[in-house]
Parts: sequence; structure tokens; C-alpha cells
Amino acid sequence: MSWYCDYAPGNPVHEGYHDREYGFPKTDERDLFELLCLEIMQAGLSWDLIMKRRAGMRAAFDAFRVDRVAAYGETDRTRLLADPRIIRNRLKVNAILHNAGIVRSMRGEFGGFAGWLDAHHPRRHAEWVRLFKKTFRFTGPEIVNEFLMCTGHLPGAHRETCPVHARTLAAGAAWAAVGAGFFTSADTATAP
Repeated sequence: MSWYCDYAPGNPVHEGYHDREYGFPKTDERDLFELLCLEIMQAGLSWDLIMKRRAGMRAAFDAFRVDRVAAYGETDRTRLLADPRIIRNRLKVNAILHNAGIVRSMRGEFGGFAGWLDAHHPRRHAEWVRLFKKTFRFTGPEIVNEFLMCTGHLPGAHRETCPVHARTLAAGAAWAAVGAGFFTSADTATAP
């Protein structure tokens, strides 16, 4: 079994994400939306490629500000599909534009994306996948798993011996409040 913790420390592309973001709880709408978009962009590709293009994707998608992306029209879609800084996959770009509108709509009932996640926590992986597929576009089992591990809703982001694991627990990772016993081995698939 391979862990992100095995190769991210000391790696200039991955160390900061591993040490400061991966597995930590997040409540900021922009941060959550960015991570969902990055996971969508990564589908079928390497996480290394996504991390290398992250700054360009932030620039191309207006720093993943939900209201801006939700307001994109056909001109923006065309611009994005021609932008070499992102993954120029029409299905992925269309999903991100659609999903921005979904995230924006969560504000009314749930107070935002973080509130929506909290309202549905805890769930096992398969239940999350069904919910994400019903709610968002381009969100299969692997995308959902990585997004939820990254945001602290599912265990498995770090091996228990990784020093960052203890920091994610201290920061209040949502899965830890439920207890690891709630989750099955299918809920703790290996990190990137």
C-alpha cells in the first residue's frame, strides 16, 4: 500500500499540500470548491500534474470564487477550454461551472458548502458517493474519497505514524469526532 506520506515530505511540489492542507478540516467555501475542482481535474491524471498546474488553474478560474465561476457564460467556457494552464477537458470544465452554481445554492438551506457537508456527516464512503453523484457532476468514488479525506470527513489521509496525522486530529478532523470504528476498510482507501 502506497501513502502520500511516503513521498510528499521533502518534495517541492507536494510537501506544502501534504503538511498544511491534506486531511485538515476546511470551512471556507472557496477552499472547499477549489479542492473539489482539483479532484475533478485530476480524474485519470496524476496528482503531480494537478499540483504543478494549481496556480494556473487558480488564475484561470478567478481563484475559484464561487459566485464568479457560477456566473461564467459561453465566452468563459471557450476561454477555459483554450487555456493551457488547466486541464482542457470539456466534461470537467462543464462540471466545474455547473458545480459552482450548486455550491452557491447551498447557502440558502445549509449556509454554504461546509454546512452542507456537516449536515450530511457522518456517512460511509458509499453513502457519500451516492449523495455527491445526486448533487454534483463528475464526482465518482475516487473523486469523492479524495475530496472527503482532504477535508477531514473520511479517515485515511495520513498514515498514523505521520506527524501530520496528529495535527489533523488536533485541528478537529470531522471523522475523528465519530471515531475510526464507524468507518469500514472501504471508507479508508489509500491517499493519492
